[in-house]
Amino acid sequence: MRIRVKPTRRRLERVTVNLASMIDVSFLLLFYFMVGTMIHDRENRLSAGLQTEAGTGSVGDFQTQNIDVRVVDAAPVYVVGSRVCHDRAELASVLETLPKSAGVFVKVFGDVPVGFAVTAVQVAHDAGFNQVTYVPAKQ
Repeated sequence: MRIRVKPTRRRLERVTVNLASMIDVSFLLLFYFMVGTMIHDRENRLSAGLQTEAGTGSVGDFQTQNIDVRVVDAAPVYVVGSRVCHDRAELASVLETLPKSAGVFVKVFGDVPVGFAVTAVQVAHDAGFNQVTYVPAKQ
């Protein structure tokens, strides 16, 4: 017995691809790489802070320079190491003696008025520090 296959019409269906989602993904990737590149450039400008001569180093080489802005006896003061500065001119004279290459951190403690924190940052810039980092108070 012979079975015959009936010729059927094959329907040719067009396959469509929605490109809207592909365009969205492309723009998101473009945005991601642009932002990532900008952050990468900023990180390159930071100093490592661990630069020592080959084989010679001490614990003092790794200590950062900090300006602590605190409230002592109801008056804001600037503390640099063991020195306490009560005004802008005193802080400027202390910062002039410090090495400028490593940068400085301005740390704010307690309820210090914003003006005193800004003054510390400005005095550090005026003293010749290129890298001044502001560290806000932790609540």
